[in-house]
Amino acid sequence: MHILLIEDETDLRVLATEGLRRRGFVVDAAGSLAAARDCLGVVRLDAAIVDRRLSDGEGLSLLPELARHGVPSLVATAYGDIEDRIAGLNAGADDYIVKPYDLDEVAARLRALLRRPGQRMAPVLVQGRLRLDPAAQQAWLSDAPLDLGRRELALLQLLMEAAPNVVVRDTVQDRLYTLDEAVSPNALEAIVSRLRRRLAPAGCGIENRRGIGWRLIQGEAPC
Repeated sequence: MHILLIEDETDLRVLATEGLRRRGFVVDAAGSLAAARDCLGVVRLDAAIVDRRLSDGEGLSLLPELARHGVPSLVATAYGDIEDRIAGLNAGADDYIVKPYDLDEVAARLRALLRRPGQRMAPVLVQGRLRLDPAAQQAWLSDAPLDLGRRELALLQLLMEAAPNVVVRDTVQDRLYTLDEAVSPNALEAIVSRLRRRLAPAGCGIENRRGIGWRLIQGEAPC
């Protein structure tokens, strides 16, 4: 999942960004409303974490823009009175959490948001003997866990969700990398190659559509 974290406290922004990345999220971070608006429409976001007290305005003012882009929002703020929570939810927040928060709870709330009807997070994906649980961040071949890195797992989810269609290269890059990460010309090919090797025992392959993207294919035996 590609998350936008909007938090103007530098230490917390760095800590939360690193913690959520360790929990399997792709995270872009913004320290102001202006920086957050620059991100909207540039990458395909799955959700946003929004602080309220920002240097250039009230975080709740961004919620309608997030909604127009189809991005659910988790407001994370020190404003914890019942009136504040009601104001946040009435302004369009999909969920509301009070600082200081636990990152495991934040991760669980984000995944719960994306399981709601109309949101993007898929239930457990199954292709023959291949199974992937996005919430647990784990894939299995039959009942044996697959040892996949974060980006390999994200790529596998994209391919399984789209199968048998092609996932275009730009979509893969947006989902696997943040805006400030440098992506070398061969970086995506290296991830595809590693995942292809992991899937070979399942009879699955990854077909390269040169200049377009990739798709998941099956051999004679189902995946």
